[in-house]
Amino acid sequence: MHVFEKNTNIFHLLSEAVSEGILVVNEEQKIVSINGKAATLFGYNSNELIGESLSVLVPEKYKRQHEAHVKKYYHQDKSAKKVISNCIMGRKKSGVSFPLELSFHPFRIYQKDYVLALIHDRSESLEMAQILNLKENALDATLNGITITDASKKGHPIVYVNNAFEKLTGYNEAEILDRNCSFLQKGSFKDKGFRIMLKSMALGKKCQVQVKNFKKNGDMFWNEVSINPIKDKDGKITHFVGIHNDISLRKRSEEEIRHFLRIFDESLNEIFVFDVISLNFTHVNYGGIRNTGYSLKELKALKTTQLFVSSNDKEFRSQLNSILSKNQEKLIYESQIRRKDGTLYPVELHLQASKLRSKQVVVAIVLDITERRNYTKDLEKKVRDRTKELKLALVKEKELNELKTKFLSMVSHEFKTPLSTILTSATLVGKYTDTEQQEKREKHLKTIMSGVHRLTDILNDFLSIERIEKGKQFYKYTNFSLSKVVNQVLYNANMLLKTGQQINYPMNIEDITICQDERILTLILTNLIYNSIKYSPENTEIVLKIELLKKSIRFHIIDQGIGIPEKDQKYIFNRYFRADNVLLTQGTGIGLNIVQSHVISLGGTISFNSEENKGSEFVVELPRAATD
Repeated sequence: MHVFEKNTNIFHLLSEAVSEGILVVNEEQKIVSINGKAATLFGYNSNELIGESLSVLVPEKYKRQHEAHVKKYYHQDKSAKKVISNCIMGRKKSGVSFPLELSFHPFRIYQKDYVLALIHDRSESLEMAQILNLKENALDATLNGITITDASKKGHPIVYVNNAFEKLTGYNEAEILDRNCSFLQKGSFKDKGFRIMLKSMALGKKCQVQVKNFKKNGDMFWNEVSINPIKDKDGKITHFVGIHNDISLRKRSEEEIRHFLRIFDESLNEIFVFDVISLNFTHVNYGGIRNTGYSLKELKALKTTQLFVSSNDKEFRSQLNSILSKNQEKLIYESQIRRKDGTLYPVELHLQASKLRSKQVVVAIVLDITERRNYTKDLEKKVRDRTKELKLALVKEKELNELKTKFLSMVSHEFKTPLSTILTSATLVGKYTDTEQQEKREKHLKTIMSGVHRLTDILNDFLSIERIEKGKQFYKYTNFSLSKVVNQVLYNANMLLKTGQQINYPMNIEDITICQDERILTLILTNLIYNSIKYSPENTEIVLKIELLKKSIRFHIIDQGIGIPEKDQKYIFNRYFRADNVLLTQGTGIGLNIVQSHVISLGGTISFNSEENKGSEFVVELPRAATD
C-alpha cells in the first residue's frame, strides 16, 4: 500500500483516463488502488475500498471458492501472464450480485507482487444476449415461414430463415442462405404477384402478394408473401423481412366455391334466397331473373310475398315455421309468380332453411309447372283423340292391333304401379298422426312424390312421341354454353342417385359454345343419364365424357349397370321395346326411341356398346352448328 501511496497521483491520472474499471490488489488480497469506474460499478466511492479485502466484492456463496482459487493462483508463476475469466459474479455494496468479465495482469514493483484487474459489467450484454436468443427462438417457433434479406447487396440475398420456411419449401438452411427468393420460381418469372413484389422492393415499399412457388420436390404451392422493409436510424433500408404462408388449400377451396356459385347462377331452375325476418330477397340466380323479367337489384327491393302471390306476409311466415323449427326439412307447395310485366305463371316451390353467417335465410327452388298444368287439362281430350286414331288404324292393319295391345298393356302397368304406390302411401300417411311418427310420414310422402314424378315423366314421353309423329316438333337453334346444360342435367340427376352412386363430371368444357337446340340436348342427356342411374346398382360410377371434334361434339355416357342382352340389342331403339332383363323394372320403352328420333332430326348419330352384367356405353354425336 505504501508503494502506491508514493505514486497515487500518477496512478489516478492513468486509471481515471480509461473507460474500464481498474482494481489493484496485493498478495494479501487487499485492495491497494481502485479507479472511480470500478468503485461506482460496485456501489462504493474509491476511499471506502482502499485497504479492504477483495472478498468484500465477492458474493457470500462464492467466497470459499474464491479463496481456493486465489491460493492456487499465487502458487503459479504469474510473471508476464494475462488471465481472463468470464462470468465471475461480483457483489455490490447493496448486496446485489451481478456478472463480471475480468482480465488479470500480474506485475512486480519494489519487490512486491500485485495483480491489476480490468473489470467489465456483463449485465447488459447478457440481458441483450437473452433477448436475442428469445427472439430467435420465437421466430423459429412461429408457424409462418420467415426470411430476412440483405437490401445492401445485389439481388437481396437471404441472410436468415426460420424452421417454418424450411418445412414450407423442403429446402434446408444451407440450401437457402445467400440465394435470392426467386429460386422458388423455378426459372419462371411471369407470375403477376412476383413482379409486384419485385417492384415494391425496388421502391422500398411494403406489400402483400400471392405467388406461385415450387417446393424442392417440384410441387407447386400458393405462397402468400408479406414484405416489409427494415430501416436504420438514418432511414436507409438495410433489410427486408418476408412472412410466408402456404394458402394452397384456401385457393383450392375458393376455386371450388366459385365453381358451385357458377352452377347456382347458371342453373335454368329458378333459385331464390331470402331473409326470414324481412322476407326480402338476398340473391336470385340467372333462371329466376330470366323468368321473372326483373333485374337482381329490382328483386332485392321486393318481398317474397310480392313475387309469390299465393299468400300474405302473415300466412307465409306461418308456412315457414315448419322448416324454421326443423319440424320439416323441406316445405313443398304450389303457388304463382307475378312477372315484372304483371303476368302470372304457376310454380312448385321447394323451400329449405339455411344460415348465411349469423343470418337465417330460406332457399327457394322454383319449378315452372305451366306445361304440366296445361297438359293435365288437355290429357283427357288427347287420350280420346289418340284412342280414336288407334281404333281406325286397327281396322286396317293387324300389326297396329298388336301394337295397340302392347301399348295399352304397358300404359296400364306403368300407371298402375305408381298409382298403387301413391294410394298405399297416402293411406299409411293418414295413420301416422303422432309427432314421433314424422319420419314415417316423410318416408311415405317422398314415395308419393316419387310416384307423381314417375307419372309426369311418362306423360312427358307420350307428349314427345305425339309431337314427333305429327311433325309438330320444331327445333330452336341457339348459341349456348355447353357447361350450362351439363351442370343443369347433372344437378337434377344427382337427386336420383342411389346409395354410393356417383357421376364423373367432364373436364375442360367451360369455354365450349355450340349451336344446337338447348332444350332437346338437355332432354337427350337427361334420358341417357337417368337410364344409367336406373339400370346400375348401388356403389357404381357413371361417366359423362365429352369429345370436341372439328365440326361435331361427341358425348359418351358410360355405366357399370346390368347391360343389354346381345339378342335384344338390335331392337333397343324400337318404340315400346324393353329387354328381357328389365321387364321387372319400371319403364315405358319409349325413351331411347325418342332420343334416337331427336338425334337424327338434329343431324347427329347415336350408337352403343353393351355387355350383359358389365355395363353399357352410349355415344351421341351432334354437329356443333345447326344443319341446313
